[in-house]
Amino acid sequence: MTDLRTFIAGLPKAELHVHHVGSASPRIVAELAARHEGNSPVPADANLLADYFVFRDFAHFIELYLSVVDLVRDQQDVWILTHEVARELARQQVRYAELTVTPYSHVRRGIPAPAFCEAIEDARERAAADFGIELRWCFDIPGEAGLPAAEETLRICLDERPDGLVSFGLGGPEIGVPRPQFKPYFDQARAAGLRSVPHAGETTGPQTIWDALRELGAERIGHGISAAQDPQLLAYLAERQIPVEVCPTSNVRTRAVARIEEHPLPRLVEAGLLVTINSDDPPMFGTTLDDEYAVAARLLDAGPAQVADLARNAVTASFLDKAGKQRITAEIDAYLVAHAPPI
Repeated sequence: MTDLRTFIAGLPKAELHVHHVGSASPRIVAELAARHEGNSPVPADANLLADYFVFRDFAHFIELYLSVVDLVRDQQDVWILTHEVARELARQQVRYAELTVTPYSHVRRGIPAPAFCEAIEDARERAAADFGIELRWCFDIPGEAGLPAAEETLRICLDERPDGLVSFGLGGPEIGVPRPQFKPYFDQARAAGLRSVPHAGETTGPQTIWDALRELGAERIGHGISAAQDPQLLAYLAERQIPVEVCPTSNVRTRAVARIEEHPLPRLVEAGLLVTINSDDPPMFGTTLDDEYAVAARLLDAGPAQVADLARNAVTASFLDKAGKQRITAEIDAYLVAHAPPI
């Protein structure tokens, strides 16, 4: 595994399921907490954050996640956060990432939508120049905030339409947040050319995934792990090669899966699904994208060639243009030839 970890560390990658605020490094979270000390429960000491980010269940995770969202209070905070996320992803050889961004959460906390979009776009351009990484945005609805959040998120998408925006999503809790109610908003976003990438089947059963497919026109499924419970759904996803964005450590940390050994990733791969490996909210879950590839390799008993296949899957499932996909895939192929240990 040591040799495989070294291989993973240098492997060119794409990241498709990673949250903007949830990717804030302990250093950045602690700095923001220090700026707002006395007005936040978040520790201003980076060494204390690991204990703070211990979640009883998914609802508790959402509660603590929103406490970090509360720390992002102005345009400069947004820029720093975005640039630092790009720095960390590039350090792991991520060439392309689609960040899930929740503008509603920031707008309702007082950052005007134009200023928010200006900050992430400027940081995106700087990140490309500084780190050689391409960033794109999925603007997602925070499901816990209901239809008003859906309406406002759609409005921001259509009115601001930053250059990096490629998709429309739905995050937050699944329990008590039925997917069909968001259909009108997804219909309008799709009509405007945005791709549909809702979360589904993380903490609920296969029906949530069916709803995302049938009602929201999902082109990729965020998490999607409960598909393993439904042979018909597995066959449907495999036949159509609808990608699933799997985040193994996240599922254990939020108690969606009891133990990593019980994770359904092997069943999804065996069923022929287009599986991608992602990190979700990496610092909050004490992980990185490199770590997630190592976890996946262990669960799948995979060597370098299969790990490279997972990296290619993410490129295939991305909304990058054809030339960009070919470029990164060629990098992966060349890296495998140059660095895979001889058989």
